[in-house]
Amino acid sequence: MSEYSQSTMAKQAPINWVPAILFSVTGLLALTVVPWYGFSYGYTLAAVVAYIVLTSLTELAITAGYHRLWSHNAYQAHWSLRLWFALFGAMALQNTVLHWCSGHRVHHRHVDDVDLDPYSAKRGLWFSHMGWMVRNYKSSDINFDNVKNLMKDPIVMWQYKYYNWIAVGMNIAIPVALGLIFGDIWGMVLLAGILRIVTTHHFTFFINSIAHKWGSQPYTDENTARDNHFFAFLTFGEGYHNYHHIFQNDYRNGIKWWQWDPTKWLIKSCSWVGLASNLKTVSNFKIQRAKNQMQFKRAQARLLKSQQAEQWSDILEREYEQFRDNLAQWTELQSGKYQEAKRTLEAKWQNAALRTHYKELEYALKMQHKRLKLLTEQIAA
Repeated sequence: MSEYSQSTMAKQAPINWVPAILFSVTGLLALTVVPWYGFSYGYTLAAVVAYIVLTSLTELAITAGYHRLWSHNAYQAHWSLRLWFALFGAMALQNTVLHWCSGHRVHHRHVDDVDLDPYSAKRGLWFSHMGWMVRNYKSSDINFDNVKNLMKDPIVMWQYKYYNWIAVGMNIAIPVALGLIFGDIWGMVLLAGILRIVTTHHFTFFINSIAHKWGSQPYTDENTARDNHFFAFLTFGEGYHNYHHIFQNDYRNGIKWWQWDPTKWLIKSCSWVGLASNLKTVSNFKIQRAKNQMQFKRAQARLLKSQQAEQWSDILEREYEQFRDNLAQWTELQSGKYQEAKRTLEAKWQNAALRTHYKELEYALKMQHKRLKLLTEQIAA
């Protein structure tokens, strides 16, 4: 579909009044009344702390609950944790678990498709950020066929049935109750209520827009998803989006210990006290394989533009042959040829032979990635 037809379709799409009014009213209040009240009367420390705490709770309900738990089944959660996510997810005012997860699964299945992806980045930054919600686009139509597994969760269905009451109750009762407790009702309503709604909305929307626009692509360039460290900070770890789009069932987005991913830390912490289990991760070998494949692709692209292509092509070819050999060994280790060995030599499997072989292959890929990165830099353009 051409850009012209996309633009025409966008103009013809009817306004979706509920989110349009919600975004307009809360956004206007956050830009006018919130700062005016602050300059005129000031905010108490309790209101500021409540804003930070409730922003974190609602955002984590989306990232750890709606996204990694329910959309991607990256781990399993105790009913009490699921209930917590359902309550504060409703407080975030981003629709029900079923609606949110259905749309997100379509996004992953049809990422960047201008007709099928509900918030395709190829339809522009505004569209992918929030424009897709303020009009009734065909690509945003919800079909619960892809979330039938979630319909078996009684907490998900309870939230779906009573969503409006839960959302209104959480957004009014908690700020007002805190205001009564600390003697600052208006401060709590404006900061822990209005401003929190707006910032939580945009923090989440950044994942669909900015994280598909600016950043690095260390794992894949088959879609527009990027890793962006700054927005990982704002989105509670969701900014490592290039990794997420190739390994979507990993409960982690930031896989390095130093990467900012509070959502990962929350899930891991919950597993220590029995609130989360079956945390899914991708093997280091598969991660390194993806990075090396991207490095080969970049080196090949640089080679095509180089005036010294012949000089570097042999080196690149030898590296690729070694890469293929490592993959072949990995596949063999994973095959049925080792099933008998794993059954009869369980101790060795856990502590020595096969485990050591896996580590050697992972290390070989890691070292090759460093050589490829250096090689790519040295190939003259």
